Amino acid sequence: MLDERRAAILRAVVEGYIETAQPVGSSHVARHGAIGVSPATIRNEMVALEQEGYLSQPHTSAGRIPTDKGYRFFVDSLVGPGQLDPSRRHQVKSFFDSAHGAIEDMLLSTSKLLAGLTDYAAVVVGPAHEQATIRSVQLVGIGARTGLLVAVLSNGVIEKATVDLAEEVDESRMAAVTAQLSKCMVGSTLADLPPVPPSGDALLDDICGAAQRALESGHDKDADQVYVGGVARMAQAFDAVETVRRVLTTLEQQYVVVGLLRDVLDRGLSVAIGAEHGLLPLAECSVVVAPYDVDGEPAGSIGILGPTRMHYPEALAAVAVRLLRAARRLPDGDG
Repeated sequence: MLDERRAAILRAVVEGYIETAQPVGSSHVARHGAIGVSPATIRNEMVALEQEGYLSQPHTSAGRIPTDKGYRFFVDSLVGPGQLDPSRRHQVKSFFDSAHGAIEDMLLSTSKLLAGLTDYAAVVVGPAHEQATIRSVQLVGIGARTGLLVAVLSNGVIEKATVDLAEEVDESRMAAVTAQLSKCMVGSTLADLPPVPPSGDALLDDICGAAQRALESGHDKDADQVYVGGVARMAQAFDAVETVRRVLTTLEQQYVVVGLLRDVLDRGLSVAIGAEHGLLPLAECSVVVAPYDVDGEPAGSIGILGPTRMHYPEALAAVAVRLLRAARRLPDGDG
C-alpha cells in the first residue's frame, strides 16, 4: 500500500508518461498541482517508488517511467471508466444510429469504431456457436433446383447453407419443409442437431435430410469469428521496429488473440498489463477486455490492445460505451 503522497506522485508520473512518452522528472510532478511539496521531496519519494518497483529510470540523469506494477496501481485506483470527449461521443452516437444488418457486419464495424476512438488495435471475438440455440429456420427457393436454408441463432448469428434439390419444388412444399425443420431444429444447437423424423412424404423427407446435411457440413464449430481494427494505428504506437513486428505477427494469429482475451476474462480481469497476460511477444502491451451480450445472451468478448502506456481511462470508456449501447442502456449522446 502507498501513502497518499506517494500515490499522488505515482499517478502524476503515469499520467505524464502516457501524455508525452518521455521520462517524467520531479519538476513536472511539482507542477501537477495536487502534490503540494518541493521538487526535492518529490525526488526522494520517486527514489522510494523506484525501490519499491513502481517506477524505473531508463538513464541516470533521466526522469522516471512507470513499471507494470506502477501501471497496475494506477489502473486499480481508477474510480471507473473515463469520459469520451464530445466529438467521440458524437461519433459513437452516429455509429449506433446508423448501425444495422447482420451481426457479423456489426462486429466488424465495431472493431473499426473502437480503433478510431482510441488509436489502438481493437479486437472483437464473435459469438461462439456451441451454446447458441436455433431460434428460427427457413428454406427458400433461389433457383429451379436450389434452396437456401437460413437458420437464425439465439446469439444473433445467421447461418446459411445452399441445398441442392432433386427436382423443382413449389412454395407450398417449401413451406412444409420449413415447418418440419422448425419442429425438429428450433431450440437445438448446431453441434447437436436431432434427426428429422419421417413425415410419410418421401420427397419432403429427402429435402429435410439434404437441408440438415447442408447445415451441418457448412458449420465449422471450431472456427472463431475474429474482427481486428486499427492494426496500422497500433504499429505507430511503438518506436522499435522489432516490437512492431512481434505485435503485428501476434495479431495475425487469431487463435492466439482469442485465447488471450478469454484467458484475461477467465482470471476475472478487465485490464492485463505487460507481462500479466503471459504472452512474451506482447510484453510491452496492455489489454482492456470485457464480455458483451446479444439480446441478453453472452455472446463474445471485445478488447483494446495498446502499449502499456495506453490511456487506460479512455480505453475503458470506449469498451464501456460499446457494451452499454449493445444492452440498450446508454442514453443518446452519453459516454
